[in-house]
Amino acid sequence: MRTLHVVTHPEATHHVEGVVGGWHDSRLTPAGVRAAVSIARALRARIPDGAEVELFTSDLRRTLRTADEVSEVFGVKPVLDRRLREKSYGEAEGRPQEWLDRRFVPPPAAGERMDHHEGVRGAETKEVWARRVYAAMDEILRSPCGHQIVVTHGGSLTYVVASWIGMPIESVGYVSFRAPSGSITTLREDDFFHNRQVVGLGDTRHLDCRRRSP
Repeated sequence: MRTLHVVTHPEATHHVEGVVGGWHDSRLTPAGVRAAVSIARALRARIPDGAEVELFTSDLRRTLRTADEVSEVFGVKPVLDRRLREKSYGEAEGRPQEWLDRRFVPPPAAGERMDHHEGVRGAETKEVWARRVYAAMDEILRSPCGHQIVVTHGGSLTYVVASWIGMPIESVGYVSFRAPSGSITTLREDDFFHNRQVVGLGDTRHLDCRRRSP
């Protein structure tokens, strides 16, 4: 049986500053660092002792810092992969969110959505974004390791899950899997039928425990 544990990085500085994230290389806030510790502990509780574990992460600072906590708990070195980054918002990155909101052109309800240009210079289209995440997932899933941890971003999580369930990339124009910051999504494949399940999407119970603790 294979289990993929997909982590969305917790609170980062761009969240609290109200600026556009994307490839803007923001850091975890102090609250985000505490959440990363809780994520690592939650994963340790879910993965049996002695099980082989592989760790993959986006190469931006907020995901790397999250992966560092996981790495320390499991004693494995993270594999950095820039293809797991969030969508690039081009010239909007690091600017106030309202700057992007004024210029953003939403995709049409019908028609071309994957190659739609959102009105911001340098921003990735949904097709370019999805294809690089799919390529990263193809490589990750070539390994037979039973427990793999992927640290990524809230937007890119959609394409991690879509790739996992074998959704054709031409069909992801409307799909959106929403998961909060600091969440864990659990994906599992059985050894007999090789069916792939979405066991849990965007679980944050580990963060609730942290908030209740003194």
